[in-house]
Amino acid sequence: MNNLEFARPDLLKILPILLLLPMIAFYIWKQKSNSARYQVSTLQAFVNIPKLKRYTLRHIPFILRILTIIFLIVAIARPKAIIHNSTSSTEGISIAIAVDISTSMLAEDFRPNRLDIAKKEAIKFINGRPNDRIAVVAFAGESYTQCPLTTDHTSAVNLLQQLKTGLIEDGTAIGLGLANAVARLKDDDAKSKVIILLTDGVNNRGEIAPLTAADFAVALGIRVYTIGIGTKGYAPYPVQTPYGTEYQQVEVEIDEQLLTQIADKTGGKYFRATNEKKLNDIYSEIDRLEKTIFEKTQYIEYKELFMPFLIAALICFLLEIILSLTIFRTNP
Repeated sequence: MNNLEFARPDLLKILPILLLLPMIAFYIWKQKSNSARYQVSTLQAFVNIPKLKRYTLRHIPFILRILTIIFLIVAIARPKAIIHNSTSSTEGISIAIAVDISTSMLAEDFRPNRLDIAKKEAIKFINGRPNDRIAVVAFAGESYTQCPLTTDHTSAVNLLQQLKTGLIEDGTAIGLGLANAVARLKDDDAKSKVIILLTDGVNNRGEIAPLTAADFAVALGIRVYTIGIGTKGYAPYPVQTPYGTEYQQVEVEIDEQLLTQIADKTGGKYFRATNEKKLNDIYSEIDRLEKTIFEKTQYIEYKELFMPFLIAALICFLLEIILSLTIFRTNP
């Protein structure tokens, strides 16, 4: 009985009292009231008369009726065999990836350039997070949403791949990019919300200060991981001239102090990516830091068992009818 459960156990208590007890009481009363009475001076003449088997077994139809009712009550209460199984459910993290698409991202200290490598590593990161919701935000002198928060990673990856410089006004508006990423996550109900902000410059545009945007993130419980991408010193930057593409050595300027402040204020972390391998390692570390939430749950699989009891009730009912009309038939 350890693996047996009833959908309506209350019926096992109520129906026997309402049905069986009155039936049994009425049957006993009827047996007494229907007994024939005949007065004689002595019973000596009847002592040695054997009782017929039919008389001894006369209660069988009633017993079958009681069994029919019992089986019906059990069937109505819906007995079920239960099988316990454990499973793990997952709750993904909501992540907004904010990518700098200013023209400085065309510098070739990363081959072929910073932007292409930034997209490549971000795509690898997305593909490794199948349970997360992903949004993609782009910023330069302005900011816009490239991909709203979605679980459709194929669409997110395709839209991320389409990022390029020159789509919006040039510059580096870190505050706008961060504020836009916060807006993508603010109405989401995930327990864990994260922004990954990647830039190669110094904030020089935008109406929202980066630390003000960081305060928005703090108020909404969003962690921000900041990544400064670019080698130390100088980097080759392509310049279009009448004679074709020429390269100039441009000084790499990343406001690491600001990026560190944003990360620290929101409970995240600042990283510096000086080459492709380092950027890959950074995304791997963020992947480890932001584990998907796993919750172990129990589910119960039921096997319905009411049908055998219905069949047993039908058999008892038919037997009662057959016996009542043949062996135990009574004449009026």
